[in-house]
Parts: sequence; structure tokens; C-alpha cells
Amino acid sequence: MKKIVILSGAGISAESGIKTFRDHNGLWENHNIYEVASPEAFINSPQIVHKFYNQRRNQLLSSEVKVNEAHRALALVQDKLNITIVTQNVDDLHERAGSKKVLHMHGELLKIKCNQCDFKTHWEEDLSIKSQCPQCKSLGQLRPDIVWFGENIYHMEQIQSLLSECDIFIAIGTSGQVYPANQFAAWCRKEVQTIEVNLEPTEISSLFKEQFYGPASKIVPLVLDKIMNGKL
Repeated sequence: MKKIVILSGAGISAESGIKTFRDHNGLWENHNIYEVASPEAFINSPQIVHKFYNQRRNQLLSSEVKVNEAHRALALVQDKLNITIVTQNVDDLHERAGSKKVLHMHGELLKIKCNQCDFKTHWEEDLSIKSQCPQCKSLGQLRPDIVWFGENIYHMEQIQSLLSECDIFIAIGTSGQVYPANQFAAWCRKEVQTIEVNLEPTEISSLFKEQFYGPASKIVPLVLDKIMNGKL
């Protein structure tokens, strides 16, 4: 069975109601990104950082956010096609749809960790500087388990191993602007079938052998069907 690695980015979740970082309606609006997504920001302005991520967490848990057909299609064929999903997204929509093999390279919005003792756990409530670590009982040390600027990407050794062994690599809804994900197609072996799925061409479209443009909810099921039927 062929090994398939899926890289999913903000574009796959945008249709589910998750605001993206880089468009004009994104949640970075009115924020310098380093004010909400760096260790220095958490040290200097923890209230602002907590407010930002509390809003994002609440949005993710609201009724307005639902899985879409792209998430469902991947979950439906994951075992049949030996798919591993590597996602840049911090939402849990792949898991909600039923996908099992999901690596969150940038962390997860519904998890927190403690800067003091590195304790990690699932979390759905608001955080504040008064929040107490369930393990070490320290105050003000809990933060979102998100990879901030200047921090190491999660699961990189495993991701590199998967890319070195895969037969098909598909990037879905990625901007092509964020390192190292924008180099994954280049890291694949020459014989790997590389496929880009996006609304429009990106800066890295030339790295892919096949390109499919349109909404992920419509294009992803079509691409997976082609793979199932040996047409890709």
C-alpha cells in the first residue's frame, strides 16, 4: 500500500469558520503577531496573550465551527489509503471528523502546558495569570500548547521520516510562506507524486507535479477519489 502524507494548512479550516492568520479578516488583525505569539510576549504581556487565545479557543468550541467535506473525506479513507496527516492548524477538526493519525506541528489550541513543570493537558476553559497548574500548583505559568515564534516545531523528526518514505505528498490549503512546511515538497524524493490543493497558485506551486485549485471541501474528495481509482 502506498504511503501518503497530507500537509493541511489554514485553507482547509477556513471553510469551517476558522479565521485564518494571513487574510484581511484574520485574527492577527490589529495585532503585531509577536505581541501574541512569542515567548517574549507571554513574559511581557500575558494578559494580552491569554485574551487572544481565549477568544480563539472559544471560537473553536462554538457552534459556528464545524468540520467540512475535506476533513470528512480524509477521515473516511485514511486507513484505506495509509494516510498520515501533518497539520499546521491548531484546531481539532481533523480529529472531530474521525482522523486518527494526525501530527500537530504547531501545537493544539485545546491543550495547555506549564512553563514551570512542562505538564500538559486538554483544556477548554479560559486561561489567565491567576490560573493554577494542576500538577505543580504554580500560578501564572500555564500557557496555550502552541508553537510560538522562536520555538521548535513539534514532531519534526517523525515528519522528516514520513516525508522520506512517502509515495504521495499532498499539501492542502497552505500559504507556502511558513518554514519549514513550505519546503516539505522539496524534501520528498524525486519519484514522489507531489500534489498541491489550494484556492489559487502559491509561491511554491512549482514544487508540485500536480495542482488542483478550488475550495478544499470540493477538491479534496475529488483528489482522493482519483488516488483510490489509480488515476493519480
